[in-house]
Amino acid sequence: MRKPWLVLALAVHSAAQVPYERILKSAAQPENWLTYSGNYQAHRYSALDQITRANVQRLHVAWMYQIHAHHKVETSPLVFDGIMYITEPPSDVTALDLRTGRPIWSYRRSVPAVPVCCGQVNRGVAALDDQLFVGTLDAHLVALDMKTGRVRWDVEVADYKSAYSITLAPLAIKDKVIVGIAGAEYGIRGFLDAYDAKTGKRVWRFWTVPAPGDPGKQGGSWDEHGSGSAGSGPTSPSEGGGL
Repeated sequence: MRKPWLVLALAVHSAAQVPYERILKSAAQPENWLTYSGNYQAHRYSALDQITRANVQRLHVAWMYQIHAHHKVETSPLVFDGIMYITEPPSDVTALDLRTGRPIWSYRRSVPAVPVCCGQVNRGVAALDDQLFVGTLDAHLVALDMKTGRVRWDVEVADYKSAYSITLAPLAIKDKVIVGIAGAEYGIRGFLDAYDAKTGKRVWRFWTVPAPGDPGKQGGSWDEHGSGSAGSGPTSPSEGGGL
């Protein structure tokens, strides 16, 4: 009777590699980097102490992976359970074996011509349970199977033809994925969205710039220029801005 129970336990673990509770307790496992800023407090600081001033000169290259794109790279890798997950510009995702640097799988996305001010960049993925989430330059949010890179769902967040784009790393909280939009330099109206992690259904939208008639409307900025991007990268769910 023990062997079937053991198999069941392993299956449950593999089906939920990064549950919300694990991200909440990320400080207890500094060898892993489970979310864009390291933890929900956005410390972006590693507590590992194996590398010191006394031994740093002995570091050497163990392996090297060649990024396929020629654009600049701004990704913050997620690292856990022996795998590193990175994004490659403009909107690709690759899983790398930490021991060898060998690609385990890659998600390649064909992106149309999108107006962007500062390069075709992507800052990383979010992990939750057995999925990874990536925002794309053509303003989609995509859920990938963590083991295979297969697309679970793909939703349009906004119309890229209106100069909307996504360059940030999404933020996974409980059962939702939060993402902000970029494109203020082209006059878009900024917003934050929350999506159901399992289905991709949008749960809510918060506009960062009030429209005429909304509370807080005090001038003509939205009527004339829009703006209010929320696309530089997520910080903490307890903070009012910075997504």
